[in-house]
Amino acid sequence: MSGHDFVERNRLWSRLGDAVAKHGAPLSTPVFVVDLDAFDANAADLVRRAGGKPIRVASKSLRVPALISRALAHPGMQGVLGFTLREALWLHEQGISDDIVVAYPTVDRGALAELVASPSAAAAITLMVDSVTHLDVIDSVRFSPTVPVRIAIDVDAGLQIAGQHVGPKRSPLQDTRAIVELARTIVERDGFTLVGAMTYEGQVAGLQDQVPTARAKSLVLRQVKSLSMAQLVVRRREIADAIAELADLEFWNAGGSGSVEDSAADPVVTEVAAGSGLLVPRLFDHYRSFQPRAASFYGLPVTRKPSPEMATVHGGGLVASGPIGPDRLPTPWAPAGLQLTGLEGAGEVQTPLTGKTAALLEIGDLVWFRHAKSGELFEHGNTVHLLSGDEFVDTVPSYRGCGQAF
Repeated sequence: MSGHDFVERNRLWSRLGDAVAKHGAPLSTPVFVVDLDAFDANAADLVRRAGGKPIRVASKSLRVPALISRALAHPGMQGVLGFTLREALWLHEQGISDDIVVAYPTVDRGALAELVASPSAAAAITLMVDSVTHLDVIDSVRFSPTVPVRIAIDVDAGLQIAGQHVGPKRSPLQDTRAIVELARTIVERDGFTLVGAMTYEGQVAGLQDQVPTARAKSLVLRQVKSLSMAQLVVRRREIADAIAELADLEFWNAGGSGSVEDSAADPVVTEVAAGSGLLVPRLFDHYRSFQPRAASFYGLPVTRKPSPEMATVHGGGLVASGPIGPDRLPTPWAPAGLQLTGLEGAGEVQTPLTGKTAALLEIGDLVWFRHAKSGELFEHGNTVHLLSGDEFVDTVPSYRGCGQAF
């Protein structure tokens, strides 16, 4: 940790401590906080990096309605990239957005029945497909194709090299001929309108490529990213030209927070998705393409001092999804100089902390952590405190606090 980082973390600790003190009323722990100053700066930076192309806000990386609305209020951000149809229906019903693309195929027949029964929702929401079977599921819940369903095709964006596929295991659509066949089926089938396409290059957007403790791996990742983007430019143009003979697409979505510039530079791409870059979790700390500003934290109280050199906080085991490893654990962030123990890590009911700073902590002090992934943090709490300067300016519900489990 550099001297600058040490100072910045302790400055954050002071700001958060002042905000808690000014709040007056006792706060239930964990205390979930979003720093609006950092959030807004991150939003502005994402828009700058997109170079004039709109950014579609990835709701799964926020999961707080007020933050989704705040992001959409920034010039240059337009529409939501949702993660379930039921979520999209709720966002539309709440008036948060009338332009929602569901990023993943759905087989939720109950939600589909609601969609086809509502011309308003059907006009606002676009469903993602990568198989004719997805169309069959939609047709299974309606008696007639009177209400057209907006459809986008999810095209695989992995790197094809030496007979291997590098990237997220998402869509089976890799061959242009198969993509065009699906597009033709959508266009010719009653009750469906082909309006868009998506290529999510997760091997570019979702992997840190400048990790100080993994320089060799970072170099390999940068090479993979470069090869991926070069291959994608060619593939996207070929696919777009072929689909253009069948339909005029409204949008072509691509990328994520870690690939905004590269994805936006492709002439085929009309919009870029981003969400994690607004809150910047730990897995987004080491990218060459942007300067991270951590914006989300959770505070846990010190409840024990098992020794003068240690402090134990209550709870803390908020482990991120994905491949099991140390990078999925939360990080004690402020005050600076704290570490998890190798034996207990982040626990369900307690988390012991070591490091020079641990000796200075007293029972009742709050230690602030950062989660490894964006959005998932707020599945663990009902309310989020919004920080501006050194005070909480609002307290808002998460999806969970709204009674929604998407």
